[in-house]
Amino acid sequence: MDKKSLFQVLYEQINPPLFPTEKSQCIAYAIIENINAEGYFEVEALDEIAQKLHVKRDEIEKIRQRFAYIEPLGVGALDLKEAFLFQLQDLDLEERLYQTVEKLIVHFENIESFGKEALFHEALSVIKRFKNPPAIDFLEDEREVVPDIFIYNTDGVVEVKLNDAYYPEVVIDTEGLDETHSFISQKIKDAKDLIDALEMRKATLFKIGLMIVEYQYDFFFGKAIKPMKLKDLADGLGRNPSTISRTIAGKYLSCSRGVIPLKQFFATALEEDISNSAIKEYMIELVKQENKGKPLSDIKLLELIEGKFNIKMVRRTITKYRQQFNIASSSERKKLYTLTC
Repeated sequence: MDKKSLFQVLYEQINPPLFPTEKSQCIAYAIIENINAEGYFEVEALDEIAQKLHVKRDEIEKIRQRFAYIEPLGVGALDLKEAFLFQLQDLDLEERLYQTVEKLIVHFENIESFGKEALFHEALSVIKRFKNPPAIDFLEDEREVVPDIFIYNTDGVVEVKLNDAYYPEVVIDTEGLDETHSFISQKIKDAKDLIDALEMRKATLFKIGLMIVEYQYDFFFGKAIKPMKLKDLADGLGRNPSTISRTIAGKYLSCSRGVIPLKQFFATALEEDISNSAIKEYMIELVKQENKGKPLSDIKLLELIEGKFNIKMVRRTITKYRQQFNIASSSERKKLYTLTC
């Protein structure tokens, strides 16, 4: 039997008593849609969820806090500290030890300053058992990638098709139903609204495929991917860039050159043929190979990246890229390395 995905596992837990009302369940589903592959909630989606569901931010936050009680432990947290605090709530520890662990998590960036605490080493042993990132068990399981879009090149003619197995046509069968009954009528309306929303998503994804072919036409004939701004695509579709970003997240395109993540086509140009995707890949590689006893600061990463690509950037851009990949700061990474020793 195939192992369930992170999102399947989460969806199955959105039910009473933790999520007792339809409203709480709708909010929970929206939160799940904005949890990344590592299990962290994308906080920038708060306003969009609030606007879409006509709820207040504090209502969303109240529901998100309940994710501390679902599996995998730590999922739905905003960052490393909160993921650890979520996991701590599940443990049955002696009160003093619990408080010490909590203190070390809250002050994680200065954890070594508590070395003389009576229960420091016991608390550290507890923290070492926590999962980081919270969805690590799902990340470690390499699953088959199923393309969402197919690009066919036949005699110089490029054709775009959606994966019909993933995006089938949905039809409502109302035969035998009394559509004049208010309850049935409402449910049919709800089903039609859902189908309309699904069809809109399919149409948007298809248009994205068409625009990829338009912008990256030469790529499908053997040339390199051109730096392409997500904003240009969003403007062309009349949508918000963040909406397009979530639409393409986790989706793949299949063509004669292989199966490619859609996000790979949307790199914001920095200078000429240098894209931010190349910068990010290099930054990740630097962090992977860094001296664990002396992790690279954002300033040092900036220097190495500027030297590699012969460009000028600002430190806050490196910080932003690092945070996008949930890479801790140099001081936090040093402590994490210590915990994994």
